[in-house]
Amino acid sequence: MSQTIIAAGFMPLTDSMLLVVAEQQGFAAAEGLSLRLVRETSWANIRDRVGVGHFDVAHMLAPMPIAANLGLSPLPVPFIAAMALGHGGNAVTVSLDLWAQMIAHGATDDLDPATTGLALAAAVHASPRRLRFGVVHQDSSHNHELRYWLAASGVVPDRDVEIVVLPPPLLPDALASGAIDGYCVGEPWGGVAVRAGHGRIVTTKSRIWRSSPDKVLGMRAAWADANPDTLAALIRALHNAALWCSAPANLPEAARIMAQPQFLDQPADLVGGALTGHLAIGAGATRQVERFYVPYAGAANFPWKSHAVWFYAQMVRWGQVQASPQNLALAAASFRPDLYRAALAPLGVPMPPDDYKIDGLITKPLELATPAGPLLQFPDGFFDGTRFDWSAPL
Repeated sequence: MSQTIIAAGFMPLTDSMLLVVAEQQGFAAAEGLSLRLVRETSWANIRDRVGVGHFDVAHMLAPMPIAANLGLSPLPVPFIAAMALGHGGNAVTVSLDLWAQMIAHGATDDLDPATTGLALAAAVHASPRRLRFGVVHQDSSHNHELRYWLAASGVVPDRDVEIVVLPPPLLPDALASGAIDGYCVGEPWGGVAVRAGHGRIVTTKSRIWRSSPDKVLGMRAAWADANPDTLAALIRALHNAALWCSAPANLPEAARIMAQPQFLDQPADLVGGALTGHLAIGAGATRQVERFYVPYAGAANFPWKSHAVWFYAQMVRWGQVQASPQNLALAAASFRPDLYRAALAPLGVPMPPDDYKIDGLITKPLELATPAGPLLQFPDGFFDGTRFDWSAPL
């Protein structure tokens, strides 16, 4: 039987796993699809190659479709996110020199963003020079979460520290050379600096903003409109890949697959640590981080419109875009839970009853009743105790 070929771009990060596993383990083939996976070198290339049609879909930064639709991208091409590719997955790594300064100001190695944030703020304000931090793209959850953490800790981004953009694989070398003092990135690139003896992981995305998206399945809106059946089949393939990846017994095989040269080209034990949340944080210390990267559970693949609104609110906060009802509507429309629901309806997958939620309301695991069965939701919201109400975002 002939298969529909889908060109899919990805960056070498552990959370590209759903696309890779869907192809490597046969979930795409079971849906009549063949994924032509293309490894890219930067997020700007991912965005631009989707925009010009080189890629049908891509492993994409969650804020990127929103930024495109708000006119913040070079090409005036509408994008959408049809599903999330999991929750969490990245961490903040600093140089050993900065870590020593943070220890002098009370930092501990528990990865608590409140404690480490205050220590970092003290080090920043005591520094004779402006420190420089790296993120993977302006339109990334990394940029927005780093800024949120810094600001909540008493550091004003762009005034007290400089934030620069580099592709994920270059960040460990930039830290080693002294070009930057720290960075926020998806694994395995924080772990790479730790293993090389150049960096210290000080906190994680999963603790700054619990149960939050990092990457999405992104595409041109026109491609989605023209290929509804193919897109639905792809969502089902990725859903089944996510289920497979959520089984602990499958993680060693997932790490072996992802470690291969055409994907991450990193040691399987380093990849496995990122998949299980067992992180080497520096100087021989390890920590087990609960829900560091969640490929499926807790509605981790559901593209919440309220999450799109949060990213929009951060773009407004940091001066990327003007606040307006029109821009708010464009941002919310960038995430498409309707497509996700329709694709998985034949499988009877439990879904959240709404497309929006207030982040910060769930403080302990909660089981929701849905027509398709119970849906477990994990704690969400922000480390500083604030809630985000999508209906009053600014």
